[in-house]
This record gives sequence, C-alpha cells and structure tokens, in this order.
Amino acid sequence: MAATGAGRHYVARFVDSELTKCTLSYSQHSSCRQSIQVFHNKFQVCTLSMNGCQGDPKLPVGTIETRTLAAVPSPDLAMDRLNLAIGDLKYSPPPFSSGIIRLQVPIQQRIEAIEWLHAQNQILPRCFFSGRRSRANGANLLVDMTNGNGHNSFGQNLLSVAGVGSAVFFRQLHPFSYDDWRSITRFLSLKCPLIRAYGAIRFDARANISREWEAFGSFYFTVPQVEFDELEGSSILAVTVAWDNALSWTWDEAIDSLEATTHQVASVVVMLRKEASGELILSNNHVPNKTHWDLAVKRALQTINRSSSPLIKVVLARSSRVLTATDIDPITWLACLQVEGENAYQFCLQPPNAPAFIGNTPEQLFHRKWLSISSEAMAGTRARGGSRTLDLQIEHDLLSSPKDHLEFTIVRESIQNKLESVCDRVVVEPKKTVRKLRRIQHLFAQLAGNLKREDDEFEILSYLHPTPAVCGFPTETARLFISETEMFDRGMYAGPVGWFGGGESEFAVGIRSALVEKDLGALIYAGTGIVEGSNPSLEWDELELKTSQFTKLLQLEVPWR
Repeated sequence: MAATGAGRHYVARFVDSELTKCTLSYSQHSSCRQSIQVFHNKFQVCTLSMNGCQGDPKLPVGTIETRTLAAVPSPDLAMDRLNLAIGDLKYSPPPFSSGIIRLQVPIQQRIEAIEWLHAQNQILPRCFFSGRRSRANGANLLVDMTNGNGHNSFGQNLLSVAGVGSAVFFRQLHPFSYDDWRSITRFLSLKCPLIRAYGAIRFDARANISREWEAFGSFYFTVPQVEFDELEGSSILAVTVAWDNALSWTWDEAIDSLEATTHQVASVVVMLRKEASGELILSNNHVPNKTHWDLAVKRALQTINRSSSPLIKVVLARSSRVLTATDIDPITWLACLQVEGENAYQFCLQPPNAPAFIGNTPEQLFHRKWLSISSEAMAGTRARGGSRTLDLQIEHDLLSSPKDHLEFTIVRESIQNKLESVCDRVVVEPKKTVRKLRRIQHLFAQLAGNLKREDDEFEILSYLHPTPAVCGFPTETARLFISETEMFDRGMYAGPVGWFGGGESEFAVGIRSALVEKDLGALIYAGTGIVEGSNPSLEWDELELKTSQFTKLLQLEVPWR
C-alpha cells in the first residue's frame, strides 16, 4: 500500500473480502498518514511508513539512537512517559536528514509480549518473535538497560518481542539481494541492539506469488513503531521513529505517523487463556489430497531411483485449507501453541492488508552474534510415546532407522559444507542425537563456527536457505522437482523467519506454520522428506502428525477430505 502527498490521510475501503487490493480515498483534515481498513464495519488502523529498500544501501543514515527513560511500574505509565517524550522530540527535531531513534521505558514487572499484542488487535502491521524458552546456551540477547547517564541498571535475557505499526519496512518482489540486506542494516547499529528488523523471506523467490501471499512480496521486514519486549523478570515498552528525506518520508511525517499509532495502543493487558478455542471446522481440503499425494511420492521415488537422476532427497509439502464457523484469532492461536513451544520458536508476521503468518517451529536456520554462528540439522520424525518405555523404544527406532539416517545425514553434511565455505572452523557436536518436542521427536545435530567477516551474514543466509530439511538434495534439482509437482504456493512457509539486529541476528525455518485469513479460515502447511525407502502412506501420517498442533485446537464438524 503506498501513499503520496504530505498532510493527507488515506482511507482504504474494502469492497469484498476476497479482494487483495484496496481503493484509496483521501481527506485533508489531518496531518498524519494512516489508512483504515474496513471489514464488515470493523476497523483496523494501519499506519503507513517508508520502504527502506528504495533508499541508497551504501549511504548511512544520519543518526541511530536509543534513549532509555526512567523505569515505571506499569504499561500505562510507560505509555504516558513515552507520549511526553514523543512530544518533546516533535518540537526538537534532530539535525539530520535521515535517522532512527528508539525511546524505551523499562517496566518493573514481567508481562507476556503475546498478551500485550493480543490487546492491540486493531493495529496493523504487527509482528511477534519468541526464542526458545528452555535453552541456556546464551542465544537470547542479554539486555543491558542504560539510563541517560550511561549507567547500567540491570541485564536480563530477552524472551519475546511483539510490535505494531512500522517505523520503516522493507519489501520487494525480486529475490532478497545483498543490496536489500544493506538497506536493512543501514538502520541498525551495534550501539542499539534492540533496534531490529523482523520478517521473513519466501521459500522460493522465483515461484509465482499467489493471491494470499501478495502483501508479503518476495520478502518482508519491519522495524515496529511500538514494541513490547518481555524479559525474564521485567518488560520494556518502546517506540521507534525513522525518517529519510531522500525517501520522501520526513521527520514531521514520521512523528505524525508514530503519534497516530500510539494513540491506538491499549495499555490494559489481560491474561490470555492458552487453551483450545474450539472453533468448529466446517471443511478441510488438502492440496494435494491423499490420492494425488501418493502419486507425487511415487513419482519422486522413481526419480530418486533412476540412475541418471542426481536427486537423492526431495521434501514434498501439503497445504490444508481449514474453514471454521467463526474467524480464527491468529494471536490467540499462537498463544495456545506457546504451551507446547518448548525448544521451539513462535512467530507472527502480518503486513497491512494481509493475512497473519504464524508458526511454532523447532528448527533453527542460524543464530549469529558478532562473528560466532550456530546452526542445526534436523530430520527424521516420530511421535512421542505415551509412556517413558514406549518413548524410548520409539527413540531407538528413530536412531537405528537406515531411511531416517540417510535423510538426516544429507541435511547435516549439507549445512556443514555451507558453513565451512564462510567460516574458519566448524564444529559438529553432537553429531547425532534426538531432540524431543511435546508431540514429536527428531534426529538432531548442532553446528557452530566463526565467520571470517561480519558481511558474510548475507552469504550465510543465502547459502543455508533452503536446507535439505525443507527442500531436498541437490538443492536446485529438488527445487525444480517441487516447482513442477506442488500445486500451491509455499509463500513464506519453509522460508527464513526471524530478525536482523546490530551485531546479532537469528532466523528460524518457517515450518509448522499457518496462514490465517479473515473470513477464509487458515491454510496449514506441513512437509516431509522423501528418500529411498519412503512410504507414501507413512509420509502422509507424518503430515498429519505435524499439523496436529494446529488442528487439535479446533473441533471437527465434518469428515476431512
């Protein structure tokens, strides 16, 4: 969605819920830019900002700052303090033609970021990212809050981040490039580690974009205007303003847009009930259905077994359209997924005029801090056992399965080879073990190395995605097979999902995910690796197991097809 003409605000009116484009009208009675999406007489405020990809990626912004205000006991007092600070900023603009400034207020109580986000249900765009709660490997950022005099007050692990509005976003239709990465990193700084760009990249940027994924483009990242950070024993409420005269987004417009968002922010946060909401399933249609799935798997096996074919593994996926009697609230659904989210990332990404992409993924693509980088290999799937004895038997079966060992080895060695191309040294430890999730267990290996230089971050993202765990091997052969076989657009499913920050970044793989659309239910995605020895029916059962974390939250009304 684009806007032109300073000093006007735009109203985006939807004529039909099926449409992906909106008609724009404008009035001149307001100095702030915002759009209001109209859905059956329900309004969603949708702030507009600048697309950072349209700037010069080689030109640094004039200033990057974080200002920490005095701590307060509650979110409403934090919002009051931020509004006063925004007012002071408005009449004391910095002497720069471009920049980004974050104002943050520590809150002296821990409040869940997902609950804060749920309270902001009328504001788009929005985003959420949660790291692994159970890990103790230091991958969570240690937040070192400072006051205006530079004195440290406390340091705590950052657990989850929720954001609304967009200080600056990054979106293009072409594949994510080095210049796009530079466009993002010009707004980031080592001195301001909590200024981050959250987003996702398509699984296959060369594939045609379907209607439901149009608003995401080939990639979509955003620095939120209003952000809520959940720490181990406290919270932070922050606002961010970004401007660049070269992008026709001035300081005054940026401040007005920020005020338009903050005026919509709710300070009252209510505890969410993290249990099945019980929406009735009216229909569930799989693409492909079971018959076509069997044919696709058999075709893959024929190709793999052909001596002239280089294909060793291909990951085939399924999209399931679930229609429910009432709309699914993506944030409530995501909160329920958090209950079984140990050893997993939870995420939500929803651009303006778009469905919400949510997920509960166990798979890390990479985590980088300075020059240190880690990644994971994960493949092979079994259900958890109902008892400790049965669970150990299933674990032993997984560890001793030749088929799963082959699939896992392909993934681990591919990631190791890619890391070694940009790292001085790569360590694999453990080389093969089992990672247990609440409902599923997988073969797992941890890889770590040191990048030769920080600019290799873009290279490692390009090299690692897509891994054989979500695409196959060799990569290009598998990608072509997928593009010729699958009859739906994966979009951001199985693509990188995460964030870039100053000196640090982290990306998960966007599996165990769903696209939640208003009035259209949800598209639930799952995939499974096909190698020599795969069985179509067993692979279908694996798809059912992987999607069960979503479907168990709904009530079955009619037979599934």
